[in-house]
Parts: sequence; structure tokens; C-alpha cells
Amino acid sequence: MPTYTDREQEALDAYHAYVAQRVSCEQGEAPWSSLQQWFTPDAVFLDPAWGRVEGHEGMTAFFDASMAGLDGWEFPEGWTTADGDRVVSFWWNRVPGEAGDGRPLQAPAVSILHYAGDGRFDYELDVMNMAEVIELLGRSSWRPGDGFQPPGPDPVRDPTPPRLPTP
Repeated sequence: MPTYTDREQEALDAYHAYVAQRVSCEQGEAPWSSLQQWFTPDAVFLDPAWGRVEGHEGMTAFFDASMAGLDGWEFPEGWTTADGDRVVSFWWNRVPGEAGDGRPLQAPAVSILHYAGDGRFDYELDVMNMAEVIELLGRSSWRPGDGFQPPGPDPVRDPTPPRLPTP
């Protein structure tokens, strides 16, 4: 089992609280926009479909818009680690249904976050193979729910963080 510095453990604890909030959102107990509370006011979030989103106002709108109509989707964690101010997590995009062999219908993803202190992050980059996610949807019976909206045209994909993380 890895040994973490106090700062790394603090970052991991903040991330686990963020994930617990995400589960509350998945279950319909909280709005997706409530996730912005784990980010600094100047934070940058990069989504593979929607692109770059900046600041609390942008993130609040993004979280609600991007997750509308994704009824039944889950995002379970596989593993998470920390190195300095960096938190890296492997997780799944899971849609309702099963593969023919009984396994869940899911596609892998990775998030890279920068911990800014005080329980907040100032950067998140989500990485996944969107072609694989689209193929997964083709094999599932899932259909978009009320409020679903696709990403807009020409998303900004600049991955520049607001600051470089401390090693």
C-alpha cells in the first residue's frame, strides 16, 4: 500500500468527498452543479466532448447541461492515487444494461486533477475514448432522457491548467 504525504492524503480525502457528491448526483439526491463546490473559483475543467470550462459559473452550467438526460449512467471508481498535488483516478462510464457475458456495459476513463488546497481542485482533465463510449451506447438499450443536449460545436480543447501543480 502506498505511503502518502500529508498533502497527498489531504488531496485524496478531498477527491473521495468529491466522488461521494458525484454518487449523490447519480442517484438524483443533488444537482450535478453541486460538484462545483470542490473547485476553486478560477478552476479549469476539460471534458472530452464538451471541451474546456472555466470558473464556478461556467462549471455550474456545464455540470447541469452535460449530465441532463443521462439517466441511469454511473461512474464507479476503479482506483485513485496521488503524487504531490496531482490526483489520478481510473473510473468507468457505465450505462444501464449488461454485455452478453453478464459484465456491465462500460468504457474506461481517467481523470487528472490538481489539488489547490482547502479541499478544492483547480484543474480536472477527463480522458476517454469517445469512439468507445459511442460504440457502448450502440450496444445498450439506453436512450437520452428529458433535457438531454449534445455538446456545442467547436469546443475549446486547450489543456493549459491555471497553474502548474507542485511535484
